[in-house]
Amino acid sequence: MSDLYDTDFVLWAKSQAELLRLRAAGKLANEAEVDWSNIAEEIESLGKSDQRELRNRVRTILTHLIKLQASPAAEPRAGWRATILEQRAELRVVLDDSPSLKPTLASVISRELPAARDLALAALVVHREQPSTDPAGLSYTEDEVMGPWLP
Repeated sequence: MSDLYDTDFVLWAKSQAELLRLRAAGKLANEAEVDWSNIAEEIESLGKSDQRELRNRVRTILTHLIKLQASPAAEPRAGWRATILEQRAELRVVLDDSPSLKPTLASVISRELPAARDLALAALVVHREQPSTDPAGLSYTEDEVMGPWLP
């Protein structure tokens, strides 16, 4: 069964799901068919995927908040605001699907803030903009990242 894991992941996942359902119903004749090791690995991977998505969405929101606060330009502010709103909506989906990640939000914000500052500064440089405020001095709360607030 682990050969199938390496050659056709979707087929492997479908067959393993069916085997797990049969086992749960007490109807599995040969438990050796269940690929326990790879199932455990995939379940663990799902959790890491949600954590990675949380970090990516928070970093994007932070980057655009910083650009809104630091850019002296009038445009493309509407696009930055739209990106923030979209990412907030997607972030809520991640947190609804994995509520255990909610208590980590503050630490994710603080860990992603340096990268977001660098990305925002790089974007401003590309547009030949001089920041009107120092991004190094900007920080954001959970409410500012998740709520309706915009700079």
